[in-house]
Amino acid sequence: MPKHAGRLTPLELEIMKVLWDTGPANVLAVQQGLSGGPAYTTVQTMLNVLLRKGKVKRTLKGRAFIYRPALSRADAAKTAVRDLIDRMFAGSAESLVLGLLESKELSPEKLRRIEARLKEGTE
Repeated sequence: MPKHAGRLTPLELEIMKVLWDTGPANVLAVQQGLSGGPAYTTVQTMLNVLLRKGKVKRTLKGRAFIYRPALSRADAAKTAVRDLIDRMFAGSAESLVLGLLESKELSPEKLRRIEARLKEGTE
């Protein structure tokens, strides 16, 4: 399987967000939960792609498939962060954190919270 097979495209991520937020849903409900309103057939195709990737599961209810996440939001976030670290920071998590510090993305309060979490992990 290609290395990027675990990545979610922007539309796949939006579909997963709908499923994470609303729970199991049919194609129409997912389509209605998306901003920008992609076509029904586009949503159906993307749900089938997510099914093949193992990111969603489906069950037949009446004449419609009901889709539910097979991938948790937390696991998707871990995969995305790992991918970002690998692609942008040559596998160095330290470089990612330093980049956040240099770009002023972390306030002093957030830095204190991170420091407290780090201390918890070493005790």
